[in-house]
Amino acid sequence: MEIEDRRLPGVRLLLKRDDLIHAQVTGNKWRKLSGNLGHERVLAFGGAHSNLIRAVASAGHLLGFETIGVIRGEEHRPLNPTLAHAVACGMRLTYLDRTTYRLKHTQPVIDALRARWGPFHLLPEGAGNAAAVVGCAAIAEEIGDLADVICCPVGTGGTLAGISAGLTGARRAVGFAVLKGGAFLRDEVARLQREAIGRVKDDWTIELDYHFGGYARCPAELEGFAADFEARHGVPVERIYVAKMLAGIFAMVREGRFSPGTRIAAVVTGAPFPS
Repeated sequence: MEIEDRRLPGVRLLLKRDDLIHAQVTGNKWRKLSGNLGHERVLAFGGAHSNLIRAVASAGHLLGFETIGVIRGEEHRPLNPTLAHAVACGMRLTYLDRTTYRLKHTQPVIDALRARWGPFHLLPEGAGNAAAVVGCAAIAEEIGDLADVICCPVGTGGTLAGISAGLTGARRAVGFAVLKGGAFLRDEVARLQREAIGRVKDDWTIELDYHFGGYARCPAELEGFAADFEARHGVPVERIYVAKMLAGIFAMVREGRFSPGTRIAAVVTGAPFPS
């Protein structure tokens, strides 16, 4: 859909509504999981409010495979809505203290999880792996020549790596880091592209200045922008990722960082889940 807004002079803004793909396995989680299915048991890492945990649990319930959620931190009762939904979908939860969780990629931690749960297909936090990159490449392919620039939020780098992988011609991708101190994400995107397509493309960049205080932060300025966007355009805006990308696009337009006539496609990577 196209957004008409007087605050965007000289450019066209299109929204790629991936939030409408599925009610529970929404947006970029659908894309990432599409290449990670076909296993009897899937283990995923995430925080207590992780959209990936919710999505994997939902997919397992819908498609009939076992799911295990490895949650950062201690268990708290009653479960929050995300984890309650996961359990209702049949996901089995386990918890790692924050020190151990930081080592979740190491062999001793993985071996301990396999000893407890048996064989599983491992999904890293954010589902950032080569299969996810391939799944996200379809975003660029679907947009095709409708846009010159494709924008997306960046949490772990997989979506941006995939969009770039699917680009052809002079089109480019711009990611908006939702983490404070997100410069390391450039290395992550490069690593994922090497694993998925065997090379690092030069048609993507990451903006680091629109994190609004860091992951899961939504200060009054960002909340005001998101609420205003919803009121003007009738599109629900997820606050952790999507709002930051949209605010970043508007700021870049104000600063004249897009050439006149540029067609921008913003990927709405997820929907606000009920609290």
